[in-house]
Amino acid sequence: MLVVLPDPASPDLARTLDLGGYAWKAVGSTEGAAEYEPPNGWSAAVVDAAADADGAWAFLRTLRKQRDVTIPVLLLISGAQLAELDHRDELFDDFCLTPFHPAELEARLRHLLAGDVAVSTADIIEYGALTLNAETYQAAIAGRPLDMTYMEYELLKFLAQNPGKVFTREILLSRVWGYEYYGGARTVDVHVRRLRAKLGEEHANLIQTVRSVGYRFGQSRWEH
Repeated sequence: MLVVLPDPASPDLARTLDLGGYAWKAVGSTEGAAEYEPPNGWSAAVVDAAADADGAWAFLRTLRKQRDVTIPVLLLISGAQLAELDHRDELFDDFCLTPFHPAELEARLRHLLAGDVAVSTADIIEYGALTLNAETYQAAIAGRPLDMTYMEYELLKFLAQNPGKVFTREILLSRVWGYEYYGGARTVDVHVRRLRAKLGEEHANLIQTVRSVGYRFGQSRWEH
């Protein structure tokens, strides 16, 4: 069961969740989330900040503080709100720009709810210390699992499949996001920043900035 903020949910969000077969409940506050929480707890939260950003951030701060078990959060924001993500990574697990494509929202929700999946055969991508499993969306750097959002994984996979090549932000938007995307170039920068943080200092330079052009995937500073 998904908890959705605000109440009522936008028509596009409600339609996408219903067509995707999700059980969900729209609430207007953390008190409402507590009141309607099912016995086994919420599986995830979908928080639409496009209409009321202050209310959404307050909801997420309270949600994180009140719970011993962290609920996965998918944040919906407009392109003009991307700057608000800075220094708030701990409040959400993934974000999606509105207006959204239903297929992308469903893909992000599936990844958010997936958990661990065992497979007998897998499409493995390896580069140095980095390993990506294209079937399970799992990744590891030097044996350490990486907890990534759906689009962070897709971006890292694309770059790792094309080592040494330089891509502009516009090309990355087109090739990774796959359709006309509303976020603009800053969307790529946000995802690269978060990927570098998750790779860690030793391997952050696997994704190199090519000044005035874009990004290139290459060696980390301690690899030879």
